[in-house]
Amino acid sequence: MSTTTGAAAARAEQRVLGALLAMQRKSWEQGVTGQALLDLGLHDLAEVVARDAVLLGTAEGRLAEVEGPTSAVNTGAVGEVVRWAADRTGDPELHRAVDGLVRWIAQDAPRADDGTVFHLLGERTVWVDTVYMTVPLLVLAGRTDEAARQLDGHARRLRDEATGLYAHIWDEDAGAPARAAHWGTGNGWVAAALARARHLLSDAGADGDPFGRRAEEQVRELVDACLAHRRPDGLFHDVLDDPGTFVEASTAQMLAYAALTGVADGWLPPRYADVGHDLLATARARVDRLGVVEGVCGAPRFDRPGRSAEAQAFHLLAVAAARRVAAA
Repeated sequence: MSTTTGAAAARAEQRVLGALLAMQRKSWEQGVTGQALLDLGLHDLAEVVARDAVLLGTAEGRLAEVEGPTSAVNTGAVGEVVRWAADRTGDPELHRAVDGLVRWIAQDAPRADDGTVFHLLGERTVWVDTVYMTVPLLVLAGRTDEAARQLDGHARRLRDEATGLYAHIWDEDAGAPARAAHWGTGNGWVAAALARARHLLSDAGADGDPFGRRAEEQVRELVDACLAHRRPDGLFHDVLDDPGTFVEASTAQMLAYAALTGVADGWLPPRYADVGHDLLATARARVDRLGVVEGVCGAPRFDRPGRSAEAQAFHLLAVAAARRVAAA
C-alpha cells in the first residue's frame, strides 16, 4: 500500500470511528464498539464505554441496558470491555458488574431444557445472534464448557448440515424453525463469535484448549460456506442463498474480521488474508463522506439496507485485524 493510499485509508477509518461514536447504540452495539476500541488500542475511550455500560446495568446483571425488558442476551457482548476495564483499573464495581453479567449469561438467563439460552425475555426462541453474545464472554470467563454447550445447542437447532449455514430463529415450543432463512448477518455473527473466542484463548495462553480447535475448524467451514454465495461485486444477499433479497455489506465485514483474525493468530492459512482484505476493501468502498458504511443490513429492524452502529464497529474490527496481519 502506498503512503498516499495508506493515508486515505486512515482518514476513512477515522471517519468511520467518528460516525460510530455519534450513533445511538443498544447493548450489543455498545459491546462491539468496546471491542473495536480495544483492538484499535484506544484504551481511554474503551474505558468510557465500559463504565457507561455498567452505569446502565440492571439488578439481574444485564449491562448497557437501553432496550427495556426484551433482550436476554445482547448484553453479553459488552462483557469483554467491562472485564478489560476492571482489570485495568482494579475498580471493584467493574469487577462485580462483569461477574454479575457472567452469572446472568451462564446461569440465570431463561433457557431451554438442555441449557441453550433464549434470545428474548418472555419468548422461547433461539436466535443465531446469541452465539456472539454468549460464547466469547464465556470463553473469557474461563467457562469453555458452557461456551461449548451454547454453541452445540445453537448448532443443533439452527445449523443446516447440507450447506453448513445457520438459520436465523428456532421456536422451541414448536420444535421447528421460526425463520429458516440463512441470514447473512446471522452467519457473520457466528463466524465472528468463534474467531473472537479463539483470539481470547490465545490472549489467555490457552491455545491448546479443545474448544479452540473446534472454533478454528468451524470458522473455516462457515467462512467457506458463506463465500460460496458471494456475489461478483464482492457483497452478499441479505439471505445468503436467496438472490431475491437485498444486497448488503455487513456480512462482508464480519467475514473479513473472522478471516483476518484467523490469519493474524496463525490458525487460518495465509490465503485467507487475501480473502479478508478483499472483503474489507469491498466494504471500504461504501464509506460515505460522513464515515457511514452505507448499504449494510440496517437498523433498527435489520430487514432492509441502511446503516447501523454494529456495522460501523465491525468495519473497525476488521481494520484492526488487518493491521495485526500486516504486523505479523
